[in-house]
Amino acid sequence: MPHRSSISSRWLTGLSALAIGVATVAQAEAGTATDAATEWTQVLNNGELVSLVGQSGEQIQNQLTQISQLAQQIETQLNIYQNLLQNTATLPSYMWGKVESDLNRLRSIVDQGQSISFSMGNADDVLQQRFQSYANLKTNLPNAASFTSTYQTWSDTNRDTIASTLKAASLTADQFDSEENTMSTLRAMSETADGQMKALQVGHEIASQQVAQMQKMRGLVSQQMTMMGTWLQTEQTDKDLAQARREKFFGATAPSTSGGERMKVEW
Repeated sequence: MPHRSSISSRWLTGLSALAIGVATVAQAEAGTATDAATEWTQVLNNGELVSLVGQSGEQIQNQLTQISQLAQQIETQLNIYQNLLQNTATLPSYMWGKVESDLNRLRSIVDQGQSISFSMGNADDVLQQRFQSYANLKTNLPNAASFTSTYQTWSDTNRDTIASTLKAASLTADQFDSEENTMSTLRAMSETADGQMKALQVGHEIASQQVAQMQKMRGLVSQQMTMMGTWLQTEQTDKDLAQARREKFFGATAPSTSGGERMKVEW
């Protein structure tokens, strides 16, 4: 079996890079959670690993909260633009530029959700492959589903919901799958009041969806971190117990080095 410290270190590299990547995104509102990279050269013991998992999980939870708050802000702002558009022929170019910026940030938020889902599912998958004790640990997920499959379901549902929203507005996911396509689509829609209103309505609905989806993601991450912490603590407890038994066994069977009757030579 591979050395536990080196395996745990490799897994933490990905998890910690994820946490740093998400933090970078929330602050810059651009990029993906897998952009950042960091190295953990050594994990001395499972106790330290428990601490690092907890810290990384807390970071991710905090960043999911920030992303959700950003989605709420965009939702509110797009609603304001909708109300303004009802009283004007079209939004002026300087104001539409702000709309484009908000909708592009919203596209980035969707990307963040997908990246986090993939990274957290991958972390669960790696642990299941490397540690039989982790694979055997039961979860509270419906039908004993793994976190890997649950994150995949979350990702698929989120994409399908967005695609349905776009389709209802005669748009496609391809038109918003990159910054270039998003900007091109929005420029075309900005030419008419109907186009502007459609973009605002779609953006408002997707922003609302992302607020709800990020809340679900936070719940999944919380469950996963709890499970990982429980497993790691159990592993350490088992290790400590085995060590105590070894010490007791060898202590009981070792020959005495003091006391007792001195050996005499008999002729």
